[in-house]
Amino acid sequence: MPDSEDLTLRPSDDAVGVDIGGTKIAAGRVDGQGVVHEQVQRPTPPRTAPPRDVEDAIVAAVGELRVDSRAPVGVGAAGFVNAAGRVVRFAPHVSWREEPLADRLEARLGRPVHLENDANAAAWAEYRFGAAQDEPRVLMVTVGTGIGGGLVYQGRLERGAQGMAGEFGHMVAVPSGRPCECGNHGCWEQYASGAAVRWEARARLQRRSGPVSAWVRAGMGDPAAVTGERVSLLAQTGDPLAGEVFAAVGTWLGRGVADLVAALDPGVVVVGGGVAQAGELLLEPARAALGSTLSGRGYRECPALVAGAVGPGAGLVGAADLARWAG
Repeated sequence: MPDSEDLTLRPSDDAVGVDIGGTKIAAGRVDGQGVVHEQVQRPTPPRTAPPRDVEDAIVAAVGELRVDSRAPVGVGAAGFVNAAGRVVRFAPHVSWREEPLADRLEARLGRPVHLENDANAAAWAEYRFGAAQDEPRVLMVTVGTGIGGGLVYQGRLERGAQGMAGEFGHMVAVPSGRPCECGNHGCWEQYASGAAVRWEARARLQRRSGPVSAWVRAGMGDPAAVTGERVSLLAQTGDPLAGEVFAAVGTWLGRGVADLVAALDPGVVVVGGGVAQAGELLLEPARAALGSTLSGRGYRECPALVAGAVGPGAGLVGAADLARWAG
């Protein structure tokens, strides 16, 4: 990948970005300014489906786009992607294990394919086009069902020795805490993610002795019916119980970010992902916790903690832009 100052000197041809989520696969035609001009979606095959089914969905989605047949394709995938951007070594939502996805897609699409971790792609999008433009040291935390992350330092993605840097969500925050799908207990994402919103909401709803009529009207009278999106909508109306949920999750988010800031000393921290759409409900308590727990507070500047500006399509936009310069 070229240094950031070289990017403005290259042609701004369209590229294709693909974002593989737990429920949907989105593909879009993205120009050199990060604008998505066309987008299509396909449902993500179930976790038990063979890898070929996911390939089929990607190929079908890309095939719907009105884009030059030579346009490169960038694919953002949740999971461990090797440093060369060719192989998904492990993915939590798809049955990929040492899957040579880039090679397989290139053979089927007849065009260059670059593979990237989805949070890395989102971090690059925010650095290039969003909330972290012109900032040489960017820390991105993506808050969705779990937590991912990415680092851009001096205009380059920091992928780590094996391409697996940024798996912040699996830092242990509470030893012997809540079980995590990764096999450990007490991972940060169990306390500061979409899964945590649901857990906190259900636990608080079960303990609640007062009226919860607003929750019943929102379709969440039964704790099993609780969803993060419904809790967010309820919190935005001023519901106190929903507000407590986001205060708790945001506080955990800020504490984890404080540890990352202590280790990495970024100039800005960008929070993206689906849960971040809750905005200040999440970010206000996160900022308070970051400021109160950051090591050396009072003797250092606390970096800004801001919402991502590219939006839910950041992974798609970043993947397309990375593919444009991969060759």
